[in-house]
Amino acid sequence: MKNKTLLFGIGLAAVALGLTIVKRRRVMCAERWSKELASSIPKTALVTGASSGIGEAYARRLASLGYDVILVARREERLKSLAADLQQRFGIHTEILTADLSTPQGIERIEKHISELDKIDFLVNNAGFAVFGNFAEIPIEEQMGLINCHTIASVRFCRTVLPGMIARNRGAIVNVSSIGAFTPKPKDVTYCASKAYLNVFSEALQMELAETHIRVQVLCPGFTITEFHDHPQYAAYQLKKNIPRWLWMTSEAVVAESLKRLAEGGVVCIPGFKNRLIIGAARSGLTGSLLKLLRSLLTGDGDPEADLA
Repeated sequence: MKNKTLLFGIGLAAVALGLTIVKRRRVMCAERWSKELASSIPKTALVTGASSGIGEAYARRLASLGYDVILVARREERLKSLAADLQQRFGIHTEILTADLSTPQGIERIEKHISELDKIDFLVNNAGFAVFGNFAEIPIEEQMGLINCHTIASVRFCRTVLPGMIARNRGAIVNVSSIGAFTPKPKDVTYCASKAYLNVFSEALQMELAETHIRVQVLCPGFTITEFHDHPQYAAYQLKKNIPRWLWMTSEAVVAESLKRLAEGGVVCIPGFKNRLIIGAARSGLTGSLLKLLRSLLTGDGDPEADLA
């Protein structure tokens, strides 16, 4: 009995020590990050998908922290308006680049620009879209466009910025994924798979960079109030009407939590306690029940055969 009590005590002490070490490591990471932000050294961020949603929120937040920003998206007028606003508000330098990252040509254009600059300190790979429907019925060109935008562009841009970051021994990369990376579902096959790739890629990349001061994060938001779900392919589901308001987050809240976790050295960021519960359920083998619940919210009748957006 005494031996069991002793072992139990040792176990508790080990857990307490481990938690203390983790907490101290987070504090040290946050302190180092604060010093980097406070430094007078000029800093430049590149944000893809910057014309709206999480990308726009990230561009605004980084500009407020003193970063010059390079804004990448397809909609030139949106970018011009955002760039002018950021310059006026924060007195930083902005640059806009229009590109369709679902195409090899668009990716190569941005990649070439990054390599010529060699000064990106913060990369946000946010550009993305969905191709909704049965995999066997969607043209392969659309599927490959999604993979280009989510996966190929992110990988190539990471590879292009990293040599400079390593040479300076500082920098940050945020790859925007989704809780869909943890909850594969029908009609979103390629979307979920591409996001799952980003998760593993980001975690492994941070392991490789463990001895540097470069931070890598994969951001996995859930339902976020953006233009993403306004696309006609989601119109029949009226997601913003049928999904309870408490399940949604604003882009600004997602970015705030992302930056907080980045400062602490967190690699996988699932913003919002409710989203972490959803992921916990998925990892516990409750994916089927979770999907049925979401179908019920979307259709109003709980029909397990209903399509899930």
